[in-house]
Amino acid sequence: MELTHSEVKAAAERIAGRTRPITVAPADNTGTLWFALEFMQHTGSFKARGALNFLLAHRENGTLPQAGVTIASGGNAGLACAWAARSQGIAATVFLPTTAPRVKVDKLASYGADVRLVGTQYADALAASRTYADTTGALLSHAYDNPLIAAGAGTLMLEIHERIPDLDAVVVAVGGGGLFSGIATAADHYGIRVIAVEPARCRALHAALEAGQVVDVDIDSIAADSLGARRASAMALAAAQHYDVDSVLVDDAAIIAARDALWREHRIAVEYGAATALAAVSPDAPAFRPASGARVCVVLCGANTDPSDLTR
Repeated sequence: MELTHSEVKAAAERIAGRTRPITVAPADNTGTLWFALEFMQHTGSFKARGALNFLLAHRENGTLPQAGVTIASGGNAGLACAWAARSQGIAATVFLPTTAPRVKVDKLASYGADVRLVGTQYADALAASRTYADTTGALLSHAYDNPLIAAGAGTLMLEIHERIPDLDAVVVAVGGGGLFSGIATAADHYGIRVIAVEPARCRALHAALEAGQVVDVDIDSIAADSLGARRASAMALAAAQHYDVDSVLVDDAAIIAARDALWREHRIAVEYGAATALAAVSPDAPAFRPASGARVCVVLCGANTDPSDLTR
């Protein structure tokens, strides 16, 4: 399955005026490194784009059921789904494992979601959401593995290109690959190189590229709360294989250092998943070295984090 630029463009038209447009800011005074401040998006992450596009497309097609929408996610996707559902005046039923942090449960409830705790693992919650959809007729959503979700995420790249038309490369963290798929599809249209960054111990896309097919991976990273997909989507693999993409890995120490640097130098508080992208271009030990003078934009994709350890 491949996402198309026309699908991303359609998503941009569909959600126009309903999401916060991206702000880009220079990271330093060289004019070559930029930040895309997507952590300022509704619900604190890029996920709001895809969730809204998903529901609006189903409303347009007459396939948005009275039973509402359901999803298994205690993270950014669940928050975005609940927010988008509220904006459309429909119910959102979000399944989480019983081990989910109370703060996430409370945040979901604040968006009006019906939160249901099932089992002890994400797989238990996923199975429960599927059963709920089958028995109630609710629309089943997914955190990343859906073309409408990925196309919505890709609208971010259209906005970045509008603001930095001579951009050479965009750096983005990868979990299951929804954001990556959308960005890579749009970036290819503009001839922009994509740097796909994953934690070394959370490498679903990297492993899929090595194997030539989607495979399951072990998850053990500080950024696993947002990038901890056990397998990448087929869309993400197709995008990585067919577009101008570099897949790179960073270790947890570099991710922690990047998050600390964002706070210390810019007073930007982001989650570890967002810092993963910046870690790839760290001046100390970069996983990606852009050509001299190249203009590079790092996507800071989410800010749903506990800032209590950012004290310096």
